Amino acid sequence: MSATTHKIYITVLSLIVLLTLGYLINLGLNYYSTPLHERFYHPDHTNLKPSGILGHGLGIVGSLAMIVGVSSYMARKRFRSWSRLGKLKHWLEFHIFLCTLGPIMVLFHTSFKFGGIVSVSFWSMVAVFASGIIGRFIYIQIPRTIEGRALSLGEIRDLKSNLSQMLKEEYNLDKASYRSIVATTVTSEAESSEKPLSGFLGQYLRDIKSKSMVRQILKKSQLSAKERKSVVRIVSDELSLSRRIGRLQTMQNLFKYWHVAHLPFALVMLIIMVIHVVVTIVFGYRWIF
Repeated sequence: MSATTHKIYITVLSLIVLLTLGYLINLGLNYYSTPLHERFYHPDHTNLKPSGILGHGLGIVGSLAMIVGVSSYMARKRFRSWSRLGKLKHWLEFHIFLCTLGPIMVLFHTSFKFGGIVSVSFWSMVAVFASGIIGRFIYIQIPRTIEGRALSLGEIRDLKSNLSQMLKEEYNLDKASYRSIVATTVTSEAESSEKPLSGFLGQYLRDIKSKSMVRQILKKSQLSAKERKSVVRIVSDELSLSRRIGRLQTMQNLFKYWHVAHLPFALVMLIIMVIHVVVTIVFGYRWIF
């Protein structure tokens, strides 16, 4: 999948989620904002109630979306025979798409009324969704290959360019300028190691300040606008890698602990979901069948 195709892929998935959310809000806002004891008399009650044609369908489709999203991604990770079926990061993105779309549908299936054992499944789903956002943040902090494999510390260090040499040889900067630019990237890794989490925002703000300083230095040079932009991009990459190297071990440990929290909530959600479906069928609730 090329970079352009990947952007289209992500855009389409995002639009599906946003359009689905917008459609459901527009369709049922009046019904969902009606007090529970008055909904029976609402003209959309037959359609939008949890056992209604649309309400029930949302529960079925949303549940299937989550099951497919979880099972397909786990299969891609665990089965060697699936290793050639696309890149792992694309499967992760599809997993995130289905496990975002599914909970939205299930939320509207409940018509915002939670009770009994199903509420445990619902709040477990909310916990899975929230922890998934946190897990995604941790995941992108760990540098990976294009296939999605996490890079080792040595491999990450190999990605760092010799900034000083590049500024001398390729951009012909004077000593004072390139020393000032190189100095902006020296402390980033050490600061990230000392304060991997608490200093995250401070490091981000310092990097913005460093890039601003680099731009000011380059304005005094003889470089063209295109060359100045290229240097700033290289410095930005160096700063990003330095931050990630400094936080690597912390993020790897957090990712392990994250699995311990994420998976149990997912299992509780799925088990109670299955119980809910079985009870629904036993008591004779049918959809369009």
